[in-house]
Amino acid sequence: MPCPSKCHGGPGYASPQDAIKGPKEEVLFVTAPHADYGPDAIFTVDVNPESDNFCQVISRVDVPNIGDEVHHTGWNACSSCHDKPTEKRSHLIVPCLNSDRIYVINVENEKEIYLEKTIEPSKLHSLNLSFPHTSHCLADGNIMISTLGEADGTPSGNFLLLDGKTFEPKGTWPADGKVVKFNYDFWYQPRRNLMISTEWGSPSHIKKGFNPAHVSEGLYGNSVHIFEWNSKKHLQTIDLPMPLGALPLEVRFLHEPTNENAFVGCALGSAIFRVHPDKKNPAVQTATLSASIPSKRVSGWSLPEMPALITDILISMDDRFLYVSCWLHGDIRQYDITDPSNIKLNSQVYIGGSIHSESNIQVLDQDHSEIPALYVKGRKIEGGPQMLQLSLDGKRLYVTTSLYKQWDQQFYPENVRSGATMLQVDIDPETGKMEINQNFLIDFGKVSGGPYLAHEMRYPGGDCTSDIWI
Repeated sequence: MPCPSKCHGGPGYASPQDAIKGPKEEVLFVTAPHADYGPDAIFTVDVNPESDNFCQVISRVDVPNIGDEVHHTGWNACSSCHDKPTEKRSHLIVPCLNSDRIYVINVENEKEIYLEKTIEPSKLHSLNLSFPHTSHCLADGNIMISTLGEADGTPSGNFLLLDGKTFEPKGTWPADGKVVKFNYDFWYQPRRNLMISTEWGSPSHIKKGFNPAHVSEGLYGNSVHIFEWNSKKHLQTIDLPMPLGALPLEVRFLHEPTNENAFVGCALGSAIFRVHPDKKNPAVQTATLSASIPSKRVSGWSLPEMPALITDILISMDDRFLYVSCWLHGDIRQYDITDPSNIKLNSQVYIGGSIHSESNIQVLDQDHSEIPALYVKGRKIEGGPQMLQLSLDGKRLYVTTSLYKQWDQQFYPENVRSGATMLQVDIDPETGKMEINQNFLIDFGKVSGGPYLAHEMRYPGGDCTSDIWI
């Protein structure tokens, strides 16, 4: 996909400002674990309202194994390689949580995607790695993937390196070979010479479903880790205060490549922290609470209080808004982060969740207003807002409703039975106000071979959660 200005011939865009001017998305690539017993899939879906195939699957790869749990994806090359005209954004890297496989999908022709290579679990296990999660392309031509466990599933935070041409494992990233206790997501900001990683928990316990007792037993994390990018060395661990800091999952630096601010969404703590240089000692990073979402007092649920459960965050390409998905409460929150040190809630919409009017769960808080169940094109939306992807111009937010099959079965069994959905939220370019688009629905329960649990979404030309500028 061509860049509109300052084009060096490499993938992506020269800057976030150029990305904002990029062409409107017409298709998305979507990972989709099978909801029952069948192979997972990666789909190309048509999101062009002028197309005859609008809201339909137009290409797919059914992976050759059962039970992989395709989850997040990354690119072989992105805007970090924009100055390299020989590089091309051509392959999706698809780590699998449950099987420790990594699939490489050729997407050069978005209407005829195909499986090009499979990295078998034994290659990760030979490096004492398992449970691969986040994948980012690097400017040096390599691909880096966070891993959450050792080969036997023991919690261990490490980073796998793949060759960006052959897709063969090359080793691990940390220069000193040191690992952190837990791992999950990571984001690097080369001009700040920093990388931040986050924590989920013990892979063997994650796979069994969520048990709140495991948090106090130390089987889930509450820390973020700071690495020096150039030297590949661990510098610092920031322990986020409990209970707000429990399960810090997604991390996002602002897109402007010299910006010093990053945001972390804590799932169980239902809080947003800003990671930034300490005022007294700028060489050290600190974490400041930016926002927290109170739990709801409830009856008819497994616990007396229900957390919002922040499972994804996203920053608009212009660094104006932070989007937060609350998988249990069912709302997407949009914060104005024009001043990162003083973020403000600007807009909010509800998509499913556990506390709507048809959920059989009663909210006991006196200030609670009834939330109607959401129907789009006659389809009741099950699950809650999970993965987010925003158009480059910031006008369209895409949302899927599945988190992780084992956890879906625990919290939203009907979402598993009926299949997940993808929705679109329209965003006013002036005010930022969000409104659900009632004309957009992709029902993965009705896709041939399904039902499927649609999860992460990517644009062919780059997006708000994959591209990093150097």
